[in-house]
Amino acid sequence: MARDYYDVLGVPRSASAEEIQQAFRTLARKHHPDVNKDPGAEERFKELNDAYSVLSDPKTRQRYDRFGEDFRQIPEDYDERVAAAAGARGGRAGWAGGGGGGGVRFRTSDGAGFDGSGVDFEDLFGGMFGRGGGGGGWGPVPGADQEAEIQLSVEEAYRGGRRSITLGGPNGQRSYDVTIPRGVVDGQRIRLAGEGGHGSGDGPPGDLYLRVRIKPDGRFRLEGRDIHVVVPVTPWEAALGATVPVPTPGGTAKVTVPADSSSGRRLRLRGEGMPNRRGQDGDLYAEIRIMVPPEPTARERELFEELAAVSSFDPRRPR
Repeated sequence: MARDYYDVLGVPRSASAEEIQQAFRTLARKHHPDVNKDPGAEERFKELNDAYSVLSDPKTRQRYDRFGEDFRQIPEDYDERVAAAAGARGGRAGWAGGGGGGGVRFRTSDGAGFDGSGVDFEDLFGGMFGRGGGGGGWGPVPGADQEAEIQLSVEEAYRGGRRSITLGGPNGQRSYDVTIPRGVVDGQRIRLAGEGGHGSGDGPPGDLYLRVRIKPDGRFRLEGRDIHVVVPVTPWEAALGATVPVPTPGGTAKVTVPADSSSGRRLRLRGEGMPNRRGQDGDLYAEIRIMVPPEPTARERELFEELAAVSSFDPRRPR
């Protein structure tokens, strides 16, 4: 059984959207594979992304709260389908409990309840409870939505574009030409309309959702839409200041290193992170890392020795 998404994020079921977001950010920083070298960190990070992608969307969270781990198998228009089933028996229906087949109860507008014993649930829910139905007397029933994963590099997610993928299924492999939106992030879904499960009774097919998984990258570390990158600099660039190149998923940019910079200093490039079609773009954070020559020349060593002789700087002295 899958872990409860609230337990994954360590929040109560009554948590606000802000509390869920804060919990995710805290745990994502702790368990990101680029930071946490524990063998299970990557799976833990994926689990966090799954939980956040569900609980951060109000409608998806509502369905999860209602149906638990089976929520993806419940059509989004289940209320309308239940109402149609109850209408055939008189009155308006509302969902009154979980389960499948005879375990589902409805209530009508007059307060009366019925257990669905006269309802063909295979037809009503399009095979959701086992075998597929043929439409029966309930009319066309849309097919169920389906989900698969698509792995992208950081550059592919940043730039977007077209991508051909092949997915295997019970009826063999199928190929799709997918449009990758610019700026997709890990856990986001791409919808392929009409590529899901077959409908019954001439009902339309469901949709196929591709869950984005961004592959680990040795250069870039993602936190939401923010991108973190290490910028190597020489001791003299750090001491005197310099303008140096910095890699980004969209190409090389320039960053000004202020004088007297130490390793670990972060320089923010506003809006240079992952693009966001619906809001503010992420930022890029360039972290300074001072590097020394691996094999200094005789002259370089002489200059370092001269600096050591005249400098009173002690990095270990409390300041």
